[in-house]
Amino acid sequence: MLNGSCHCGAVSFKIGEAPEFLLSCNCSICRRLSTLWAYSDKVPVALHAPEGSTIAYTWGDKMLAFHSCKTCGCTTHWASLTDDKVAVNCHLCPPDQIKDLRVRHFDGADTWQFLD
Repeated sequence: MLNGSCHCGAVSFKIGEAPEFLLSCNCSICRRLSTLWAYSDKVPVALHAPEGSTIAYTWGDKMLAFHSCKTCGCTTHWASLTDDKVAVNCHLCPPDQIKDLRVRHFDGADTWQFLD
């Protein structure tokens, strides 16, 4: 199980089982946020983000809303605006929980393919 939270603890998540991999994307937003994603359609994710605890940012095709804690500013997750999918930022987990997980690099900036 993986546990993560923003710096102040207002937003947190639990992942019920270790994901097969974490995803590092080089698109314009993920590159700037330096995120490491685990996806809800791959593993069970329990997200605790009380209403009003985050601020959402959408851009481009407006298919995803990136959420950051209103108090401490950490980017905690994204939520699809077209279905129930979410992804949580595993850079918010203790390093010892994610150190042995495979990280796959995704070219979200150009080819939309995995680089490994």
